[in-house]
Amino acid sequence: MPMREECKHFQSRTYASGEVARFCALDLAPEAPWRCPPDCKAYERRLADAGWEHGSLVEPPIEEEPAVPAGDMASILEDAESIVSAIAPEALREARAEDARREARAERRWWRRKR
Repeated sequence: MPMREECKHFQSRTYASGEVARFCALDLAPEAPWRCPPDCKAYERRLADAGWEHGSLVEPPIEEEPAVPAGDMASILEDAESIVSAIAPEALREARAEDARREARAERRWWRRKR
């Protein structure tokens, strides 16, 4: 069963690069973005846009599923998630340090302009 975009727990994000992340907000779709579990007990149809017609701003279709044996997909995605989770704290520290440096430079420039 493909990802159920009409589920209230389905979310997607489109980044500036054009990459689209599609996922279950409850993390119950181990094979996201390609499919939801067929017997998902948390499935609830989203009521806010039930029956609406979506315009051209709807995100692009999901990319082709890689050629991986069916049983291996979940383990490959789990491995990818653990790799990202392992580097996330360091990447977050680096991003916060860069933000602090950028803010400090901006503050110094502001004081120079005021004189």
